Amino acid sequence: MGRLDDKVVIVTGASRGIGKDIAVLFASEGGKVICAARTVEEGTHPLEGSLNTTIQEIRDAGGEATAAAANISLPEDCEVLVQTAHDTYGPVDVLVNNAALTYFIPVKDYALNRWMRSWAVNFHAPFILSQHVLEDMIPRGSGSIVNISSGAAIGPGRGPYQDVPPNSGGTCYGAEKAALERFTQGLAQEVYQYGISVTAVSPSQVVPTPGTVFHNLVTGIDDPRGEHPELMAKASLLLATEPLDDVTGRVTYSQQILKEYGWIDEARGTGTPNGREGSGYSLI
Repeated sequence: MGRLDDKVVIVTGASRGIGKDIAVLFASEGGKVICAARTVEEGTHPLEGSLNTTIQEIRDAGGEATAAAANISLPEDCEVLVQTAHDTYGPVDVLVNNAALTYFIPVKDYALNRWMRSWAVNFHAPFILSQHVLEDMIPRGSGSIVNISSGAAIGPGRGPYQDVPPNSGGTCYGAEKAALERFTQGLAQEVYQYGISVTAVSPSQVVPTPGTVFHNLVTGIDDPRGEHPELMAKASLLLATEPLDDVTGRVTYSQQILKEYGWIDEARGTGTPNGREGSGYSLI
């Protein structure tokens, strides 16, 4: 028996990195997974990874998954994505908002179209997709929404900043993830009455993925300072499947929640290089 037997799951950003590992693990636990991303075939994106690769890995292991090409920066694509889940497997039980798009550019240099596109993917899409899947979840009195956040949600603190390295252009991304964490707890409060869980989880350490390597956040896929994406997948599974009253409204970090529930023995980091405890919402 798997923790997600016969549950219908949507995972965005499932072509590579954390999203791929979440999709693969959720399918191995019996979930029927709709894997969403823009990259369907290898070689059509500068970064390694594609929906076809993810789907093949799931099916080779005996799991059930379907690819759904979607640009979730577009509201109409969000609607089509949920409809694809309905047409393929039925009403959605679990939504994992993992997809991310950002540009590490200082605010003074940030092109407006890029700023708007980043917010559309990282914040507006989770709102739109949540609205759509709540139409499935509320009548049945159950469901889980897991939002993938980041240690970037923790700001640099108040000034002065004379001895602090200049920001590397992560203000936009950090603001989006901070907003996502506040959205998580607000939505969790709103839908608690319907038996629906809403949570957020960030990596405890930077996860080496094609994206983080591209942005020079790690030195490579084998960077020893990094966290394997499997830990984020396990933490997402835990949050998606534990009882409502135990987890809803939690804003947490992968290794911390896994250690708390006895899924790992040791925990390190809160996703930031400065060793701070975590975002404000993770402490509430």
